[in-house]
Amino acid sequence: MPETIFNVKTFGATGDSKTLDTEAINKTIIAAVKAGGGTVYFPAGTYLSYSIRLQSHISLYLDQGATILAASPSGDIGYDSPEPASNDSFQDFGHSHWHNSLIWGENLEDISILGPGKIYGKGLTRGGPYKAPIGNKAIALKLCRNVILKDFTILYGGHFGILATGVDNLTIDNLKIDTNRDGMDIDCCKNVRISNCSVNSPWDDGICLKSSFALGFNRPTENVTITNCSVSGFDRGTFYNGTYQRNEANLVPDKEGPTGRIKFGTESNGGFKNITISNCVFEYCRGLALETVDGAVLEDVTITNITMRDIINSPIFLRLGARMRAPEGTPVGTLRRINISNINVYNADSRFATLISGIPGHDIEDVRLSNISIWYRPLDSQVTNIQKEVPEYEKAYPEPQKFGVLPAYGFFIRHAKNLELNNINLYLLGNETRPAMIVTDVKGIKLRNIAAQKGSNAELLVLKDVSNLSIKDCKPLKNKEFKKTRTKSY
Repeated sequence: MPETIFNVKTFGATGDSKTLDTEAINKTIIAAVKAGGGTVYFPAGTYLSYSIRLQSHISLYLDQGATILAASPSGDIGYDSPEPASNDSFQDFGHSHWHNSLIWGENLEDISILGPGKIYGKGLTRGGPYKAPIGNKAIALKLCRNVILKDFTILYGGHFGILATGVDNLTIDNLKIDTNRDGMDIDCCKNVRISNCSVNSPWDDGICLKSSFALGFNRPTENVTITNCSVSGFDRGTFYNGTYQRNEANLVPDKEGPTGRIKFGTESNGGFKNITISNCVFEYCRGLALETVDGAVLEDVTITNITMRDIINSPIFLRLGARMRAPEGTPVGTLRRINISNINVYNADSRFATLISGIPGHDIEDVRLSNISIWYRPLDSQVTNIQKEVPEYEKAYPEPQKFGVLPAYGFFIRHAKNLELNNINLYLLGNETRPAMIVTDVKGIKLRNIAAQKGSNAELLVLKDVSNLSIKDCKPLKNKEFKKTRTKSY
C-alpha cells in the first residue's frame, strides 16, 4: 500500500525548538503531494519554523505535545513576502496579503489542520504594513475549498489567528485561541461551520465575519453557522494558562477596554447573508455587533441562546453607516431581517445601552428582538458627559463608544423601520437618572411585554418622530396605538 502518513522527523525536522525546521516541514508536504496526498505528521516536539506552504489533499496533524513555533526573523531570513495585493485600497494591510504567514495556502482544495497540538505565533507581529521577512498571521487561506481546522490551539496568532478569505466549505471545530489581535476572520466565505471554539482576544475581535474587497471584487460571506462557542477578553495568554486575568484593559489599542466579541464588519463590501449564531457565551468583552458601513447588504440573520457577563459596551449593537471604504459610486448598504432572541446579559455597561442606529434616509429594517433580559451596571460617579444630542457619525468607524455616553441606559434606537420588541426585561444594578428607552425617527415599532426599571426622576420611554407605534402589555405603560407622535414621554 502507498504511504499516507509522512512524519516530519523522517524528512529532517528536529522538533528541538532551536533548529529551524521550515525546510524539513515543506519537504514533507511535497513528498505527501507526490504520493497523491496524505497526513503530514508532527509527533511531540517544538518545531521552529517560518512559512509553511500548504498543498491540496494534505492534512497537517499536530499530536499531543507537538507545537509549531513561529520563529523570529533574522536579517533577511524569515517569512514569505506579502504577495502583490489584488486590491489594498479598502481594507488594511493584514487583510490584503496571505503569504506572509506561518501557515498559508492559496487556490487549494481538500486541506485540513488537525490534532490536539499547538500553533504558537511567538515570532509573528500584530502590526503592519511592512515588507519581508516579517510574518503577521498564524494561518492564512485564500480562495480554497473543502477545509477543516479542528482540535488544535493557537497561542498569540499575530494580526490574525486565522484569516480565511474566499474559502468555501470551511469547518472550524473545537479550537482554543488565545491571541493578541483577531482570533478568526471569516472574509468573503461561503458554507462555513464554526463550532465548539473558545476564543480569547482582548486586543481585537474574537470571531469576526467580514466581506472585504481584498479579492478585488465583491463577494458575500454567506451560509454561516456559529454555535457552542465562547468569546472573552481576558489578558493575553491567561485564558490558555487558566488564570483569567483582567489587568491589561488599558493596553487595548483603541483604549476602550477588552474586545473579544462576535462581530460582523467592519470591512463590509460584499455583504452578509443567511447566517445563524446560537448557544454562545460572552465574558468580559464587548457585546454582539452587526455592522455594515461600506455599502454591503447585511440580511437574514438569526441569533439565539446567548449569555453574556461583564460586557464593557453595548450588549447588542446594530449599525448601518456610510464610512464607504468602497469603490466610487457604491451606494449605502442595507441592514434588514434580523431576529435576535433568548439573550441573557449580566453586568452590562450602561454608558452605551443596546444601540440600534441607521443614518438619516437609510433605516435599519425588520428587526425582531425577543426574550431578552439585561442587567445594567450604573454609571461611574465621575461620568458627567451624557450626550443630550447624539451625533450621527455617519462616516466614523462603527464602535458604540464613538457615540459617547448615551442619554438612555437600556435601549437607544433611531433611523429604523418595522421593529418588534417582545418580552424585554431591563434591570438596574444601581442608581440611574436616564430614561430606559429612547426611540427616534422610527417608522413602525411594536412594544410587547416590556418591563424596565425606572431611574430616579427619569422617564421610562422617550419618543421623537415616531410613527405607527403600538404598546401592549408593557407595565406600567398603558396599551396605546399612535399613528404619529412628534415628541412624547412616559
